[in-house]
Amino acid sequence: MSGRKLGKIAVQSSAFFLCDMQEGFRKTISYYPAVIEVARRVLAASEHLNMPVVVTEQYPKGLGPTVSELNVKHHKVFPKTKFTMAIPEVEEHLSKYPDIKSILLCGIEGHVCIQLTALDLLERGYDVHVIVDGISSRSMVDRMFALQRMKEAGAFLTTSESALLSLVADAKHPQFKGVQKVIWDSAPDSGLLGPGTPV
Repeated sequence: MSGRKLGKIAVQSSAFFLCDMQEGFRKTISYYPAVIEVARRVLAASEHLNMPVVVTEQYPKGLGPTVSELNVKHHKVFPKTKFTMAIPEVEEHLSKYPDIKSILLCGIEGHVCIQLTALDLLERGYDVHVIVDGISSRSMVDRMFALQRMKEAGAFLTTSESALLSLVADAKHPQFKGVQKVIWDSAPDSGLLGPGTPV
């Protein structure tokens, strides 16, 4: 049992990665409004818990800035052309936080930038927690098999509410009430469980 990774997370050793939630994708990504709302909740909780936040934008000259619903002005935003978030600039930034062991990952597209980021972070020894209600793709088939691929590679699949409550871990945690406010209303349906979905 001691050699098995359990995927437990703690505030002091976790960071939040927000991947390419940009205006240019608004008309093409399945369930994008719901995914934006989930990302907003995780971002707000991460800020409340003073966790490091990494934000990327894929070719912002063509795809535009991060959507207006997500206020990232207090965070460094890394432009990129590579599909992975694990670009040298992000790795250098992350090196300032040597205690970080776990990455919470939200954004798009699930089968490209999210998947490649997850694989690169796993390869570098991080625990990766994919917030399943906070990622999507244009195609739900791509999204489904990306989740399967990341799980097979060793990423942990979790929901936004589960991850955020795991971070505080105790109703007596000094930041619990702030996180509780963020998740008070249930997360929106982001289309993961459609008709005939196996559970």
